[in-house]
Parts: sequence; structure tokens; C-alpha cells
Amino acid sequence: MNKLVRIELYKIFTKPRTYIGFGAVFLIVVAIQLGFYFEGEEILDFVIQNLKDSFLFEGKLINVYTVSYIVLTSLWIHVPILIALVTGDLIAGEANSGTFRLILTRPVSRTKLLFAKFFAGWTYTYLVIILMIVLSVGLGSILFGSGDLLILKGTLNIFKAEDALWRFALAYSYGILSMTVVASLAFMLSAFAENSIGPIIGTFAIIIGITVISTLGFSMLRPIIPFLFTTYLPAWQLFFDYELDYGKISRAVFTDLAYIILFLSVAFYHFRKKDILS
Repeated sequence: MNKLVRIELYKIFTKPRTYIGFGAVFLIVVAIQLGFYFEGEEILDFVIQNLKDSFLFEGKLINVYTVSYIVLTSLWIHVPILIALVTGDLIAGEANSGTFRLILTRPVSRTKLLFAKFFAGWTYTYLVIILMIVLSVGLGSILFGSGDLLILKGTLNIFKAEDALWRFALAYSYGILSMTVVASLAFMLSAFAENSIGPIIGTFAIIIGITVISTLGFSMLRPIIPFLFTTYLPAWQLFFDYELDYGKISRAVFTDLAYIILFLSVAFYHFRKKDILS
């Protein structure tokens, strides 16, 4: 199994599209941080100008935690796209290149092959999030230093530096889980396709379509919105509420796990029954 995973990782990291995700994360995070480094005070003054009459702000408000939170808010919209670029190609790419028949002539079960492919795709997903953490926290610490975290989210929340650290750790951990749902969806669609374009675009379309429906909140669909996985993609923000709502957090985690199991089960079942013609 270890050898299969290494082979799949080699395939992933020898394709140019893999580095689009890393490059995009690097450019977006660095651009946001440089923007705040040179114009952060002006941006912050604009955001809190209505609060200055009621509150007296002291200390270093532009710091690693504040900027990292803004990076999370800005980048989490794009990360699912970057994940699907790779995970949507894991199975369909093999079918398109016509290598499955050759691979399956070896004494390797389809289940093991699919598990190795998904684990390799999950590793890519994990590394994308790790790169976000390294750039946001590592580079942010160098450019801005530490300080209190200021969040405007309906109410004004201010967290001490030591309080912000564990909240970010949990938010990033949940982020890995929610992006695993996206990877599982793209992986499932890839099992049905003969070309990687379909699963990649299909993943975008499903996420955007369900998000639009959820946002518009059609009355006939409102009862199912709490059961849609897209409802919980931004649930990392729950860790920045002043009082953590463990009920909502648990619901988000269990919903994500349920969808991961569902998507992977469908992918494994279909692929095991599928006639390999290429």
C-alpha cells in the first residue's frame, strides 16, 4: 500500500496543474499581506471608523492574527477550486490517458488502488492548507508581529494573542476537514468520468449552485439547507465566536464526515463495478 501511495504522489507532483494551487495560494496570501503592510492602517481606519466614537482602540491592531483572519476569509472561496483541479483528475485522468487496463493487469485490487489515489489527493489537500498556515502565520509574524485579534462579525470581538492562537489551530483543522469533503466530491465525480474536465467543472458547479440556492433561501428548499455540505464549508468561522457554540460545531463536523463517507462509498462502489475499457 505504501508503494502505491508513493506512486500516486509521484503522479500528482509531476503534473504542472498541481503547482497551480500552491502558486495561487502563495500569490494571494503574499499580495494580501503586502497590501496590509503598506496600507493596513488606512484599511483598518475605514473598517472601524463608525466605532471610533464608541470605543478607544489601543495597541497593534494590524498584526499576524488580524491579517491571517482576513487571509482565511478571502482565500477560502478559492481553495475548493484549487483542490478540485487535482482531485478531479485522479481517476478520470487515468481513464483519459488509457492506462487503467495496464495498471489493473497487476495484482492490485481496485479498492487498494482507489484508496491510494484518494490518500494521495488528500495529501495534496493537506499540503495546500499547510502552505496557507506557513505563509499566513510565519510570514505574517515577520511582517506584522503579534497582537490582539480584532474581528467584526455582527458584533465586535477582541481576542488576546494567546486566545487567538488555539482558535486558529481549530479553524485550520476544521478547514482541512471541510476541504476533504470537496476532495471527496471531486474524487467521486472523477470515478464516473472519462475526462478530468467534467469532474473539475462539475465540482465547481455543484458548490456554486448549492451555495446560490442556500443564499437565496427558497422556501421550499429551506428545510434541507442545514443538511447541505456547502452550508458548513465556512463553518471555520464558528471558532471565532466569543462563546463557542459546540452544538453547531459538532453538527458541522458530523455533517462533513457523513458526506465524506457518502462520496467515497459511491466512488468505490461504482469503480469496483465499472467496466474498464481504456
